[in-house]
Formats: sequence, C-alpha cells, structure tokens
Amino acid sequence: MKRIFLFLLTNIAVVLVLSVVASVLGVDRFLTQEGLNLPMLLAFCAVFGMGGSFISLAMSKWIAKRSTGAQVITQPRSSQEMWLLQTVERQARTAGIGMPEVAIFDAAEPNAFATGMNKNNALVAVSTGLLRSMTQDEVEAVLGHEVSHIANGDMVTLTLIQGVVNTFVMFLSRVVGYFVDRVLLKNDRDGVGPGYYISVMVLQILFGILASMVVAWFSRQREFRADAGGAHLAGKRKMIAALERLKGGNEQAAGLPQNMTAMGISGGKLAAMFASHPPLDVRIEALKQASGAVR
Repeated sequence: MKRIFLFLLTNIAVVLVLSVVASVLGVDRFLTQEGLNLPMLLAFCAVFGMGGSFISLAMSKWIAKRSTGAQVITQPRSSQEMWLLQTVERQARTAGIGMPEVAIFDAAEPNAFATGMNKNNALVAVSTGLLRSMTQDEVEAVLGHEVSHIANGDMVTLTLIQGVVNTFVMFLSRVVGYFVDRVLLKNDRDGVGPGYYISVMVLQILFGILASMVVAWFSRQREFRADAGGAHLAGKRKMIAALERLKGGNEQAAGLPQNMTAMGISGGKLAAMFASHPPLDVRIEALKQASGAVR
C-alpha cells in the first residue's frame, strides 16, 4: 500500500510540474484552428516524455530508499556491513567511479539493484535474502554486477531510451488520433471530437506496449555487459556461481518496485520480449563463452 501511494503521489507531482513547464513554454497549444502544429506537438511530447524520465531518474535514489525501505550503511554495525562497504569501495575504485551509497533492504528474495542520477552519486542496495542465501564470493559478484551498471552509465542510457520512446508514443498517438478524428470519423467542427481523445488513449496503450519491448531489449543487452563487468571485478567463477545460485532459487525480481527491476540482478519470468533481463541460462552461457582468464 505504501508503494502504491508513493508511486501515485510521485507521478501526480511530476505531471503537475511538467504541465506548468509546458504551459510556460507555450507548447501545450499544439491544437490550432488550422490543425496540428507538429513542431509544437513534438516539443510538448518531449517535455513530458524526456522530462518525466529525467525527473524520475533524479528522484530514483529517494524513491528506491522509501519504496524498498533500504537502510544506507553510514556506520557499519557488523563485520558483514563493514565487508559490504569495503568491497563496494574497492570495486568502485577499480571501475573508476565515485563511492556509491551502500544499503540493505528487507526482502526474503535474493536481489540487489543500483540506481542514481550519475556515476559519482549512486546507490547500491542488496536484500537481506541475498545476504542470507549467498556465499561471500557470490555476494561479491552481485556487487560487481551492480557497480558495473553504474560504471557503464546504464541508468542514464535507459532513461534516455525511455524518454525518446515516450516522446514518440505521445507524438504518434496524437497525430494518428487527429487523423482518425478528422478523416475517418469526418469531424469537421472546430477543434477535435471525442474520437480524437478515445483514439489517443487507445493508441498510447498500443504504442506503449511496443515501446516497452524496445526498452526491454536495450535493458537485456546492458545486462550482459553488467555480468561481464561483475566477472571482471569479482572473477568469472564467482559471477557464474552467483547466477547459478539465483537460477536455483527464485528467478523473479520480486521485492523490487517495477521501476527498479531493470537495474536488479535477478531475471524475470515475463514473456521474453518484455523481460528486462535475459534468461539466467543464457547469461551463464554467455559468461562461460567469454574470453578471459577464469578466476
């Protein structure tokens, strides 16, 4: 319930902010007596598509901490917490990024995620279930995987991709909706009729489904790179062992909010084209086939 409330509140706030921005810029007046002003419509869609994605990225650490209940380790209270900090610090130094915040969140499922606005201001979080069910070598590999996500700039890359596809989903749905209203339904009144609004709503859903497939494909490719990065930072044997452990347990990224699953460690059980992670078997085989010494 807390997650749902936080999700709704955050999205309402983002929409209100972007609505004000669009109004100030004047790009919300794309419907004219002459028809659609396409450049203004594209600018309007970019404000919401790109703006919404980057506001979400800027808030990602705050949202992640509150939606998962992750507790940042500031003063280690145990040898395990000390080891987590030291391991992430060593890996971050090797990867050439700033030291991320390290947090633990309470979840029975073994999982971890990374998020943050940039490489030098990120968050790496692991679940209590992961710490209980994995060996130290396997946890080290998982941390290397998440640090690699940060070093590879995956959060910003996926945000850019999401922003672009959001922009074109909004743009194309309105262009096609206007065509349906004016040409197919032959609305010759000033302004647009119900056909436009209904078409836009339906088309945004349909185009949004196609767009999610595009974003998921990019996410899967970044996952292979993060696995390779984890193997580099912790060792190929450890990375393979960690994935094998996940395969033997729960392969779903349960316990994470939906917007965090792309940066998680576990694979999903969604249909292949919509999954943010490749199947664990495929990831393990890719690591086994990768060149480089095994350690």
